[in-house]
Amino acid sequence: MKDINRVFLIVLDSVGIGGASDAKNFGDNNPNTLKTIAASKNFNTPNLSRLGMFNIDGINFYKRSENPSGSFARVIEASAGKDTTIGHWEIAGIISERPLPTYPNGFPPEVIKELEKSFGRKILCNKPYSGTKVIHDYGLEHVETGALIVYTSADSVLQIAAHEKIVPIEELYNFCRTAREIMRGKHGVGRIIARPFIGEFPNYERTPRRHDFSLKPPAETILDALQKKNLATIGVGKIQDIFAGCGISRSLGINENNSDGMNKTLKLMDEEFNGLCFVNLVDFDMKFGHRRDVEGYAQAMTTFDKELGEFLDKMRADDLLMITADHGCDPAAAGTDHTRENVPLIIYGSSVRAGINLGIRKTFADIAATIAEIFNIEFKTRGESFLEAII
Repeated sequence: MKDINRVFLIVLDSVGIGGASDAKNFGDNNPNTLKTIAASKNFNTPNLSRLGMFNIDGINFYKRSENPSGSFARVIEASAGKDTTIGHWEIAGIISERPLPTYPNGFPPEVIKELEKSFGRKILCNKPYSGTKVIHDYGLEHVETGALIVYTSADSVLQIAAHEKIVPIEELYNFCRTAREIMRGKHGVGRIIARPFIGEFPNYERTPRRHDFSLKPPAETILDALQKKNLATIGVGKIQDIFAGCGISRSLGINENNSDGMNKTLKLMDEEFNGLCFVNLVDFDMKFGHRRDVEGYAQAMTTFDKELGEFLDKMRADDLLMITADHGCDPAAAGTDHTRENVPLIIYGSSVRAGINLGIRKTFADIAATIAEIFNIEFKTRGESFLEAII
């Protein structure tokens, strides 16, 4: 087998490829993120097509490649959830049997009381809300009173929004750290999210200084296993936040957009390291999926595909690329929530056999199992490696 020294794992956040068999149990009616955006005139992804994206089982709405250069699979989420945290944990080897808690009616009074006592401030809203709408509806009262806007969504999150002139960014982060200590056990939401905003009413705008404070993974991940063997574990984008810093040797945040994340990843390709570069591109989900912006989502995929072309041109003989997703967020679906979908998996590199259809994989954790085999490390997971099939 040819040596593989660097693995680049890119998560296209929310790019699902069709409803899971249990989608209705999650309130979803036949969602298909990729099908929705592929119908747009803004959608043009020749590099993904060439690698085999549209050769994946069940994708019958777009022209297949005659000679795909990568290997590919359709992957089922085995965990009981459709959120970012559980999806990434599963990619990293942990299958979550129980969903993280959600609050469709807002947080219970005892939780709000404890948060207000710890913050020393009153709380506004306490409902599931759109992040852009909540600052429009509650931003002025927040500015006038100093009360914090606390809200949730269909995901397992507690979000705190505050104007940067009223609550300096570090103070907002400290409020989130306090909330993280409170929201454990029964109320252990996946993420506490700082949502700073700026501007004057009614034209408030969220800033890029969002920060996620996640639960620590409940077991060892592939990141921990790699780090124990002194292999690089570089996170780009939200990876540091999603894993609460566990198993990450170096983190590069994304300040602006997906392109910033890809530019940072392209620069990393010029560096010498042995291990994993784990990338999350959140715009697909945050800017377009939740906002149900089909055309914007399609254009973002087209932009990524161009940047993917640059990535492919820079790959070394000892590099391996994996592209996948963590859940769906069909911009044509009702509401604003994630959608329970299968996800794509594409594997490419000079050591990877072209055109291998890995069929349907039963868990995202197969990715972690394969990375463990690539680097010849022991790692306990229910996932199964597919390395032998593609090398």
